[in-house]
Amino acid sequence: MDYHLLGLILSFLFNDTKVLAGYPIWWSLALGQQYSSLGSQPILCGSIPGLVPKQLRFCRNYIEIMPSVAEGVKLGIQECQHQFRGRRWNCTTIDDSLAIFGPVLDKATRESAFVHAIASAGVAFAVTRSCAEGTSTICGCDSHHKGPPGDGWKWGGCSEDADFGVLVSREFADARENRPDARSAMNRHNNEAGRTTILDHMHLKCKCHGLSGSCEVKTCWWAQPDFRAIGDYLKDKYDSASEMVVEKHRESRGWVETLRAKYALFKPPTERDLVYYENSPNFCEPNPETGSFGTRDRTCNVTSHGIDGCDLLCCGRGHNTRTEKRKEKCHCIFHWCCYVSCQECIRVYDVHTCK
Repeated sequence: MDYHLLGLILSFLFNDTKVLAGYPIWWSLALGQQYSSLGSQPILCGSIPGLVPKQLRFCRNYIEIMPSVAEGVKLGIQECQHQFRGRRWNCTTIDDSLAIFGPVLDKATRESAFVHAIASAGVAFAVTRSCAEGTSTICGCDSHHKGPPGDGWKWGGCSEDADFGVLVSREFADARENRPDARSAMNRHNNEAGRTTILDHMHLKCKCHGLSGSCEVKTCWWAQPDFRAIGDYLKDKYDSASEMVVEKHRESRGWVETLRAKYALFKPPTERDLVYYENSPNFCEPNPETGSFGTRDRTCNVTSHGIDGCDLLCCGRGHNTRTEKRKEKCHCIFHWCCYVSCQECIRVYDVHTCK
């Protein structure tokens, strides 16, 4: 996925536009009663700059799920910012740039690997959820996983069709990764690793039926996990990402670059692992060339010995401490029946920031 393009899509779909029910008003107008002629919607898709022909065809043929595609990318970015909130690089986005992460993703680093994986997973997740909620006419529930009932439960509800969500993510996100170079190979691998995580974490979700919640019978369906579980899993894969080297091969179509594990003594990466082949900057100091904002004035945890601690996050520069007063609810009492009353207290906290 090209993140210069991603900035264009997100700004086009979600910025500077009045919003209705979570989407711009013109989405409602464009979709209206015209689902039967989705292929005749060139104005909307043609207005998104930077789409390659395959993405443009996809947009025109499946225009009603494009909001879910963009929502999935936003979900991936939000999860990236949660997972890296205490690290030197905290998945910062730039509001006034079409390259929403700045130059950080220009390099084939661990950070690039994670962002591609989490965004591709986000698209698959959001499209799958949208289909299960019935917001699209071209997809719905998954009937393939139904089989003999289990002990004390039966199939029911709407099983989520993650295969369709993965297909959408693969067709749209990978459309630009068709070059015979190492970066395309890396992006394709990490995109697929993110999507595979969705499929690997599908599970049975059940609802009890019976008198007074006795759960005499359970109705179960195939469901996605919380997206936080996907983020946690991919963050572990980021920490153990495999470093690769680039190899060139002569083929009938010309020179082709492939990736090979750098260290033969280590177990080679599987399709579920993240891969990279360029080292990350340390992100300690601002650097416009690498996209680093540095860590000055970042809040750090003075009691932690990890990367979020003041020693590591502040890169040895030390930290400042100030007191901060906060209003909080306190002395809460439950009253029968049924409300809670609280007092308001002023509490003083120490806040530590990097020098």
